[in-house]
Amino acid sequence: MSFATSIDEVVSAIKLGDAGRLSRYFDATVEISLNERTHAYSKSQAEMILRDFFSNKAVKTFRVVHSGNSNDAEYCVGSLSTQSGDFRTTIYMKIKGDKKLIQEMRFEGAP
Repeated sequence: MSFATSIDEVVSAIKLGDAGRLSRYFDATVEISLNERTHAYSKSQAEMILRDFFSNKAVKTFRVVHSGNSNDAEYCVGSLSTQSGDFRTTIYMKIKGDKKLIQEMRFEGAP
């Protein structure tokens, strides 16, 4: 089975710090964790949260440290380097219908 979205496309959007492009892969509700504050957001709210995050912490690089698949899910753990510091970043995607959508994103590290 082939899916239109792969985690590689999501990684590319993060490398660009492009919240609009990233939001194309959001499920209807996305859980976002920023330094131990976790909330579930609607797709449009999540886009605004990440747009604000990327504008305040300009992305320098993003490197995938580990990725894998489990049943109907795909995940990746990476190191996001920004002008404000480094973040351990985790992305969790799940198959919904014929698409793979982001369910959860975690950014842990710099304040």
